[in-house]
Order: sequence, then C-alpha cells, then structure tokens
Amino acid sequence: MEIKLEQLSGHEKKSKIGKINVSVGDQVEVGQQLLQLESKKGNTPFKSKYAGKIDEIMVSEGQEIGIGHVMFKMTTDQTEPAKPKLDYFSGLVHGKKERVEADVLVIGAGPGGYVAAIYAAKHGLKTVIVEKEKLGGTCLNVGCIPTKALIRSSEVFHNFKNAEDFGITAEHIQVEMAKVIEKKDKIKDTLVSGIDYLLEKNGVRVIRGSASFIDNKQVLVKNRKDEYTIQATNTLIATGSKISKINLPGVEHDFVLNSTSALQQKENFKSITIIGGGVIGMEFAFIYSNFGIEVNVIEYCDRLLTMVDEDVSEEIRNIAAERGIRVHTGARVTRIEKDQNGNAVVIFEKDDTEMFMTSEKVLVAIGREPNLEGLDIDKAGVTLNENGKGIAVNEHLQTSVDHIYAIGDVTNRIQLAHVASHEGTAAIDHILGKSSTLNYDMVPNVIFTSPEIASVGLTEQQALRQKMKITISKFPFQANGKALTMREDKGFVKLIKNIDNGKIVGASIIGPEASALISTLTVIINNGISEDEIIHTIFAHPTTGEAIHEAALGLGIGALHYHE
Repeated sequence: MEIKLEQLSGHEKKSKIGKINVSVGDQVEVGQQLLQLESKKGNTPFKSKYAGKIDEIMVSEGQEIGIGHVMFKMTTDQTEPAKPKLDYFSGLVHGKKERVEADVLVIGAGPGGYVAAIYAAKHGLKTVIVEKEKLGGTCLNVGCIPTKALIRSSEVFHNFKNAEDFGITAEHIQVEMAKVIEKKDKIKDTLVSGIDYLLEKNGVRVIRGSASFIDNKQVLVKNRKDEYTIQATNTLIATGSKISKINLPGVEHDFVLNSTSALQQKENFKSITIIGGGVIGMEFAFIYSNFGIEVNVIEYCDRLLTMVDEDVSEEIRNIAAERGIRVHTGARVTRIEKDQNGNAVVIFEKDDTEMFMTSEKVLVAIGREPNLEGLDIDKAGVTLNENGKGIAVNEHLQTSVDHIYAIGDVTNRIQLAHVASHEGTAAIDHILGKSSTLNYDMVPNVIFTSPEIASVGLTEQQALRQKMKITISKFPFQANGKALTMREDKGFVKLIKNIDNGKIVGASIIGPEASALISTLTVIINNGISEDEIIHTIFAHPTTGEAIHEAALGLGIGALHYHE
C-alpha cells in the first residue's frame, strides 16, 4: 500500500520533510509518528493511519513535497485507514485533568532546560519537561540562533558589496528583508524540530502549558482547559529571561523595535537608531550596517561593551566608525518623538547639552531580566538573591529548597546559553549524587559583531584590581596570512600572564573567527597550559589560530612575524 501526503494545514501547498522516524522493515502501529512535516506554519507530525510493515521509504529528509506525493510503501492487512477514536464528552466542558509523577521536573525548555532533561533521561531518571511557548527558549527562537542567521546574511551581502576586494565584479546586489527573515525562520524551525525529536527519542515527556508551584513538591500546569498536577522528587527551574521594561516616553511608537520584534522586521528601511551599546545593541548595529542601513548607537556608559577590555572596546568603536556607524557614548536618552514625516526622533543628553537623532526605526536594546512571571515560587519557599532580581542558588544550583534547583538566566548571574546548558548537567549530576560544580571564571564569552569579539578569564582591569603583576602580549591580525586572505585584518589576540606564577589568566580576541578560536584559549587557561607548551605546539598554517601562537611568543622573546 502507498502512503501519500493527503493534506496540509491552512492553504499550504508544499511541505518539507523533517526528521524521518522509521526505517525500512519497521513494524508500525496506528497513530505512530512516521516523520515530521515542516512548513511556514511550523512543524507537524505525520502519523500512520495503518498498522503494518514499512517496505520502502520514498522521501528523504529536507525534500520538498506536495499533496499526493507517495512517502512510504507499506504491507498492511487494513483496507481502510483507521478512524480516530473520539470521546465526545471527555474534556468537552472541563478539560483534561491528569496527575503525573517524575523523578525530575524541568520547567522551561530553553538551552538549559532541554539539555538538563535529556541528560537526566539518559541517566535513567523519569523526566518531564514543561514549556508554555516553543521548545528552544529565547536562545533558539528569538536570540542566539536567529541573530546569527541574520548576521551571516548581512555578512554575505557586505562581501558582495565589497566583491572587488576579491577581484570579483558584482552588480545590482539587493537585500530583500522578507526573504532574509524567511531563511532565518527555516533554520530556527529545523532546530526546534530537532529538539522535539531528541526529547522524544530520550523518553522525556513534554507537557505544554504554564507552570506554577502548588507547594515545594507539586507543580500545576495549565494549558487552556487542561490541567496537569506534577509531583516531582526534584524540580529544575529553567524559565530564562525576558526583555527588560524601560520607562522611556515614546517607546510605544510603532517604529520602535526590541530584540524580538527586530527579528521579524520584514520591510526594508534605510536608517535606525539603537539605544544601548551592549552586546545586543552592537550585534544589531553591525547586522544593519552590513545590510547598508545607516546606523546610530546611543550608549549611556562612557564606552561600548563595558564587559570587555578597554582596548577591545576602543578597537570595535574604531571599526564601527570606519563602517559608518555613528556612536554617542556618555549619552542619556530622555524621550522618543515622531516628526511630521513619521520618522523617529531620539532626544538625548550629552555633556549637559540636549541633542537629537532622526531615523526611520529605533531599536531599544537595553537588556533582559529573569522570567519569574506566574511561577509562584513563594508557595514553594524558593527565595530570591540579595538584590531580588533572580533566584538565589548555591554552588550546586540548589535554591533555598534542597530538591528545587534553578539554572540559567533565571538566576541572573551569567546570561549565556552555554552557561545554562552546563548548569543543567551540573544540577542533574548533583541529583545523581555526583560532585559537579562550574568554574565561572573560565566561561568564554562571544560577541558577534563584525569582526567578532571573544574573551575568557580575567580582563586586564580585573587583574589590576586584584593587585596582580601582569605582562601582556598582543598580536595583530594584520600580520596573520589567513586573515589577510579573508580581507579581515582588523583586531588582535591579547594574552594576559600572571608574572608571579607564570600562568596565563586571561585572553581576548577581536578579529576573524574569534568565536571559534576562544575555545582553544579556554582550554589553555582552564588547564594551566604554559606559554612554553603553547610555543612548542604546532599550529596549522595558514590559519587564524597562528595568532594565538604568535601572541604566546610575545609573552617571552617576542612574536616572530610582527615587530612594532
């Protein structure tokens, strides 16, 4: 028997094959999921209406098909598809009520929550995860992944516009933001589907809905009329963060974007003013600049990206200026108005003088705060940290209630996806009786500007505040062959060494492939690898990694391929 695609949701005519869940020879039951269908409306499981054996799979993952396409050939005794069993009265008025027991309950399916859930399930724990929105959380849906997709599209456009640098002539290059957003969404949907598949394959039960504590042992989950009462031996809070609210007159104008709505901006525009020169603001600044959009940045502090070394901050500001990004630091935005042409007017104070900036759009990129809305953590006895802006936890990620843990942004310590993931596994290890803690001094941080910025360990300022005797080596990418071939010769590798013990205690990179290179430096610093060991390690040529080797040489006899 041929199993065909008979219908799609809405007015869709085509769909892409996602994950195929069966193999040739498998025996399947009625209602068993055979594969995932991906479309603009989201992902839909395709379930079998027949019981039988899969003889042939006629499609492949990533293939686009239409209605009527044969997907499987199956041997079955059925002559008609099974009709769904309907109970017309069950849950019609009151909804479904279910009691669920779990060894581990994870609230929130972001990069911390879903990793913790899979890790727990792999260790034999009965695991339930609750998510009220989309799997993957902020990072996957409106954060890390979508912004990086936009960054890559903007870099491709920028390279086309500067194709002559590579000896190539490219004409009539245009940006269609609607298509850029569409491509970004396809990547996001593929990854969301992948998480769904991994949770299912690892036996993690996913319950959709909003969670709130009944007490320290029970959590109520509501999804419309359905209610689930979950009793868990251990609970992990991984609800992430939300965009901080800002009390700024005029922020309600329709031309004002935040980091979420900016990712859905499908119309082309020519200019934007970004309020905030932190990570979010500067990543978007280079995205828009690479797309050929006029960019203004207004930052309250006296420099950009205050979490990085001052020389790195100065370097990215100089590069921004070369790209035509206009930056105002030490400036306080007081209000946003609309002019007679419908454009945005951002009014700010700088050096006791009122100034203004006009643009088509405004992006407010001020920051994020822990998402505790509706959790009722007080009913569980869970307390907040000293400033009341996140859940308090100890070195094992335990809250004030021993069997309730909290990880990721909701603790308001380090708002990074990779930190949340590692905290998730560390918390599960503790539940399993293993000793596992994180060294927060060795967390790599990456900022996806153009060029990228990455750092790990101590900054120069932090080392000096600790009264540490240090020596510094910097090797510029303008002396690196691979960087020159890439036409990306801005920036440098910077190493900081503690003179007293000879250990490298901090590193920063601003330049090409910084996001990848920082892993090497994280291993070096975390394991106390000496400069001599680095020097006697062979780095492949030509690579940007050679800049690390040269910077290590600079801590002693001096770099071989650069002299000031």
